Amino acid sequence: MNITLKINGIEYIIDAPASTTLLAALRGLGFHGVKFGDEQGLTGADTVLLDGKPVNAGSMLAAQAEGHAVATIESLGEHPEQGWRKTDGLHPLQKAFVESGAIQCGYCTPAQILAAKSLLEKNPKPSEDEVREAISGVLCRCTGYLKPVQAVLKAAAVMRGETPEDGEAVNWDLGNWGNRPEAPNSPSDQLTNVMTKPKVVLTSETQTWKTVGKPEKKVDAIKLVQGKPAFTADIDMRGMLHAKVLHSPHAHALIKNIDASKALALKGVVSVLTWKDLPRVVYSTAGQSDPIPGPLDAFSLDHKVRFVGDRVAFVAAETPEIAEQALALIDVEYEILPAIIDSRDAMKPDAVKIHDEPEYVNFADSNPDKNLAAHIRIDIGDVNKGFAEADEIFEAEYEVPKVQHGHIEPHVCVTYWDEDDRLVIRTSTQVPFHVRRMMAPVLGLPVKRIRVIKPRIGGGFGGKQEVLMEDVAAHLTIATRRPVIYEYTREEEFIAARSRHPMRVKMKTGVKKDGTITANEMYALSDTGAYGCHALTVTGNTGHKSMALYVGDGEYRKAPNIRFYADVVYTNTPPAGAFRGYGVPQGYWPLDRHLEKIARAMGFDPIEFRLKNAIRPGEYHPFSTAWNEGREPRPEIIHTVGLEQCVAQGKAAIGWDQKFGNSEFHKQGTKRKGIGVAMVMQGTAIPYLDMGGASIKMNDDGSFNMLVGATDLGTGSDTVLAQMAAEVLGVPIDDMITYSSDTDFTPFDVGAYASSTTYISGTAAVKAAQIVAERIKIRATMMLDLPESEAANIRLVDRKAMSPDGRSVSFADIALHALHKANQEQIMGVASYVSPVSPPPFAAQFAEVTVDTETGQVTVDKLVMAVDSGVIVNPLTASGQIEGGMMQALGYAVSEEMRYDSKGVAYERDLERYHLLRADEMPELETIFVETFEPSHPFGVKAVAEIPMDGVAPAVGNAILDAIGVNVDVNPTTPERVWKAIKHQ
Repeated sequence: MNITLKINGIEYIIDAPASTTLLAALRGLGFHGVKFGDEQGLTGADTVLLDGKPVNAGSMLAAQAEGHAVATIESLGEHPEQGWRKTDGLHPLQKAFVESGAIQCGYCTPAQILAAKSLLEKNPKPSEDEVREAISGVLCRCTGYLKPVQAVLKAAAVMRGETPEDGEAVNWDLGNWGNRPEAPNSPSDQLTNVMTKPKVVLTSETQTWKTVGKPEKKVDAIKLVQGKPAFTADIDMRGMLHAKVLHSPHAHALIKNIDASKALALKGVVSVLTWKDLPRVVYSTAGQSDPIPGPLDAFSLDHKVRFVGDRVAFVAAETPEIAEQALALIDVEYEILPAIIDSRDAMKPDAVKIHDEPEYVNFADSNPDKNLAAHIRIDIGDVNKGFAEADEIFEAEYEVPKVQHGHIEPHVCVTYWDEDDRLVIRTSTQVPFHVRRMMAPVLGLPVKRIRVIKPRIGGGFGGKQEVLMEDVAAHLTIATRRPVIYEYTREEEFIAARSRHPMRVKMKTGVKKDGTITANEMYALSDTGAYGCHALTVTGNTGHKSMALYVGDGEYRKAPNIRFYADVVYTNTPPAGAFRGYGVPQGYWPLDRHLEKIARAMGFDPIEFRLKNAIRPGEYHPFSTAWNEGREPRPEIIHTVGLEQCVAQGKAAIGWDQKFGNSEFHKQGTKRKGIGVAMVMQGTAIPYLDMGGASIKMNDDGSFNMLVGATDLGTGSDTVLAQMAAEVLGVPIDDMITYSSDTDFTPFDVGAYASSTTYISGTAAVKAAQIVAERIKIRATMMLDLPESEAANIRLVDRKAMSPDGRSVSFADIALHALHKANQEQIMGVASYVSPVSPPPFAAQFAEVTVDTETGQVTVDKLVMAVDSGVIVNPLTASGQIEGGMMQALGYAVSEEMRYDSKGVAYERDLERYHLLRADEMPELETIFVETFEPSHPFGVKAVAEIPMDGVAPAVGNAILDAIGVNVDVNPTTPERVWKAIKHQ
């Protein structure tokens, strides 16, 4: 049917089926700022304005929009300089989002801005609550909503003709290192706590830097705020087919027969692939370095299915609707097998064997005969002796749930043959180089005939560290010789993607009467689901990063007694995998809750007890002497520990001394208030393994192209790497043109995981910049008629090379001289870096809660995190990481959980039953950075992205205990669990 749509003031006539959604119509016309997030409109990523009101374009038909005015993000504003054509520039909302650091992955940004625009047109002076309500229909998994709300309030003030009262973006605390004018910290009443700024307690080293340590705007912010076609699915290719996958309805079954003839006969179906059609190549989907530290136990398609949602067949058709119809026409005969749903049943003598395929390849102590994907036994010191010397021994059991990443952009991949008969894989991945290496044998292609392109990523959080679905589109492109797009539905994200490993954890701790921990033991039963991707490394981290924080005191500090044992078992549930924090949140829930119980039982101050036993600078990381993910251990000394300073800052921010133990604070009628703390440490990259590369070349005008293999998934790594290189080269960040993650053009990088990018890839960028700087200095001596030996005395500053005698030459002149005039050369540097150490960041997490004793409802009122992540290269992007991480961790603490019935069928299959926190449900968030200078990095940095996942859940659990005197040992702390705990106390 013909449909006339008025979009951004222009009429478009399209010929489309009556069932076409407005979302499909808009994207088909090239309006890629409107995004797909889910089928029900619950993500809000598909928000557009219909006659000025926000609507979900995916939940209405295109025909319903006839006679109405449709506005997309493309109608708001654009870059102010378009060559000789000048524009009005960005809309105030767009500018505010850029300046406030409100954009991380940017996938939901257009929708948030449109919802805010609708609000401001009706209400030019909204309150914080009104802003939160207005954007509450747009889910964001990255930001924690604080900066988007700040941006809307800032834009509202600008649109009213007022000057926003937000001062600087950062609350600087220089300690004893100088005086800086105080930023205004008393905004107008309407801004309330939303104007809380990240606080940075600076080190002395950062004071002289021009770019590093400054809240620079993200280098990709302007394109994202305009809704430019920056993401994987934002591409139109002639003849592109749509892929769908038939998923198993059974938790465990053999495929006795499969008949695709009816599906192939359906008009518009181009290909159907089953296990009979594909080479049988065993591999692991875990996006990790070679050799992958885990078993090889997966196939693109197999004649056995191992969970509800496992793959049965692939379909490629002219439209997604036809492909969906074809799935229903595939006849499959199953032989249903016994299934293991509960991890406690996996190792029983009579348990069914989930992996009996002869191609299975073991790694380390995996054993498919026992349904063991990994088996970990780590003993440090003499644990039995430590327990014998303890005055008290405490034992308890805890549980942590399976949870979903919830990135708003689903997994999506486009594959096609290029003009050189090379397979191009355009995919939303954190690990493009691993995708290329791992897909080569699966597809029967040499690595050199595969190119992987990573566009912007709409959130990843570890879920896209998996080489999860690229093979589906690739196999279909090989079969059809046509481009193929495969985009997960939201249901597939729940039943056929990865998740956080659920675990059952036992703790045993020996303590002396003076508060010294004499021995600490953790046993984890970890459920990897049907496949062993990340099984060993995630669960190893559970003990490695948590148990190492507390070593004891006195003689025990010199020789800690720590035991970590774990069994990682297969079950017939969807596989777990990498998730931000990578096993560490699963360790801190039992560890810190256990320490809180001990402190209260023995009358210790909970903070002093933890600090007494915590690791200190100059001490060995205890696990470095005993564990290295299946490789030879390499002992490592920890040099920077800012934990005590973090505690001091966090205590002051949340008012600990005024609230803890104060009966007046606790009493709130039928509600009770409580306050809790947790202390955590994480890691920074994987030593002797993670490698990143960078190349930098000088352009004719003195600007620079920087190519990095590192993957920016919204974290701001492109910006941070550019800042470090710009600091070395003496240029503003605008002169660094950053391009990342194309396996044909950028240097190798392991990818975005293990909190490695700023530390590993950043060092590579600095080393490349130093090579370029050296060539610039030598060229400058030539142009200034100085001996080359004077190059070491040349300073690079403000786009100039300056000699000691005050003369200078501009970078633009140097570039022209080098490229065109004399002794021509391309000034360029290429470098890579592997670290011999993994310096851990530290943090103190505080939580304040209100508990309704009649219903068990827990309301988290405030979260404060004080973090030692070394030097903070960009406080704006780093604080966004902390705020967004605390939001994700809060879901882990109070609401998020994936559950299955006795047949392995998921209860949570959409965002209605699996609740992601909205903007109007968030507590007050406060971030404090306590800088230390980590000597192993040229700019003193450590990791920041994962540590906010670790402390929120135990801090909330401890605050609940503080409020009502009841322990809840299973998280999330849902109202049902809290209510039952109250009734059983």
